[in-house]
Amino acid sequence: MFQVGDKVLYPMHGTCIIDSIDETDILGETKLCYVLYIPQSRMQISIPKDKAVALGVRKVVNPDILEKVLDGFNLGDTDPIIFENQRYCKDINKKKMKSGDIYEGTEIIRDLTRKSQKIKLGADDTNMLNNARQVFISELMEIKGIPQEQAVDLLDEVLCSTTSTSSC
Repeated sequence: MFQVGDKVLYPMHGTCIIDSIDETDILGETKLCYVLYIPQSRMQISIPKDKAVALGVRKVVNPDILEKVLDGFNLGDTDPIIFENQRYCKDINKKKMKSGDIYEGTEIIRDLTRKSQKIKLGADDTNMLNNARQVFISELMEIKGIPQEQAVDLLDEVLCSTTSTSSC
């Protein structure tokens, strides 16, 4: 599925590079595992090859897809229930985050940013928004070949382009 050197996105950590594919003993069973290097945190993790897709690991999107995502970032409605039901908000966003889907990740950022404009975010929402931003920013950096500061500025600019916030 993936090869050594491939740039992938692991939803819980962001953009990674496949360093190697090694045999690893897991509970007495030998399994093939991807060894992923995470540049942002300078750490390596190992995940079973047969669980990669279930964990939401995917190839980094191509530049055309990224542009489509950026152009449509603020499109779509926010489910009003996320303003009223914290448990629903947390559960739906956790599911979206684990999917690894770039569109669902941007929905988290869009919707929690909108929510923050209406009410102060709680700790769970703040952490989810920060994690979703970090993952998206890591992919922006990789695809566009830009430093983190520039990727953060680009994301903030896109968020401000059609929203009226006091932070813009």
